[in-house]
Amino acid sequence: MKVSYHGHSIVYIEHNDQKVIIDPFINGNELTDLKADELEVDIIILTHGHNDHVGDTALIAKNNKATVVAPVELAQYLESVGVENTIGMNIGGEKAFDFGRVKFVQAFHSSSYTDDEGVIHYTGMPTGLILIVEDEVIYHLGDTSLFSDIKFISEYHQVTTAFVPVGDHFTMGIEDAAYAVNEWIKPKRVIPIHFDTFPPIKVDIGEFSKLVTSEEVEVQILKPGEQVSFK
Repeated sequence: MKVSYHGHSIVYIEHNDQKVIIDPFINGNELTDLKADELEVDIIILTHGHNDHVGDTALIAKNNKATVVAPVELAQYLESVGVENTIGMNIGGEKAFDFGRVKFVQAFHSSSYTDDEGVIHYTGMPTGLILIVEDEVIYHLGDTSLFSDIKFISEYHQVTTAFVPVGDHFTMGIEDAAYAVNEWIKPKRVIPIHFDTFPPIKVDIGEFSKLVTSEEVEVQILKPGEQVSFK
């Protein structure tokens, strides 16, 4: 299994000959190393409908005949604009794929998509993701504030790797994210996401490493294109 980070909230997984991408915001993302029209993907998973997470989903899906897995209202909206293969799910729902299992869980945020004409479309509830890939339980928190069910979700699923938003302003900031990691998630490794992409979410990411004080948690601050180290 290969898991890599590509700026903002983009995570790319390769396993069992399947290529999976989460929240492929590429065009307009100055921090990513990816090019949307060159990407090879079988499955696209979306946490919610905001433009900086849906990103280039339609283009990537069309180029690869990829399946888009998303909250049901977002999947329906994407179908309405020409995305052919979608699977609409909802919070609590789980589905098996060749690479592993995907479960949608709660996130506290908002969710809508603004089209090219400025029309705002409702896209359902925002979500986090639990991905079970062999022995790894990956928790991608999506965009979220700090909320107590993060503890329950993490303990129940025995999370080993967490992708946690830290950019503040729109999501948890560094202090809240570090608290969630130290007290609630307690993974083997944590990778900060959703920071530095835009001026409001620029942070001193080194402070996150300092605040994650649990000796059992390894902080991996990845540059776009770098892989998660599984030890």
